[in-house]
Amino acid sequence: MEKILIIGCKNTMDDVCIACSRCLVGFNRREGAFEEYKKADAELIGLLGCGGCPGAGIAPRLAQVKLWNAPMKEKPTRIHLAPCIASHCPYKEDIIEKIKKLSGIDVVTGTHPYLPEKIFA
Repeated sequence: MEKILIIGCKNTMDDVCIACSRCLVGFNRREGAFEEYKKADAELIGLLGCGGCPGAGIAPRLAQVKLWNAPMKEKPTRIHLAPCIASHCPYKEDIIEKIKKLSGIDVVTGTHPYLPEKIFA
């Protein structure tokens, strides 16, 4: 079974995204980058902020995920970067590199497909 951890931009998650509902709905509907799990057994085990710019906080955040989930014997097998990082973060490549180096887990760029094309259409 795939165990999915979503990582998003701390600033966006704190100030813009309302409970990151688009990522959660995308996972539940298996849309966007989650489409690959339509016929797979997968669970969402966490939603995590990057720790803030320039992504330096990702290491302790991943360590916390490991520590907090250890009693439940849960650990991510795939990490998805939310659009707030995947589409807009100037530190995206550094964050991906740190995640892969620290966790050894495959990183998927993207989550939901619900990005507005135009604000004032």
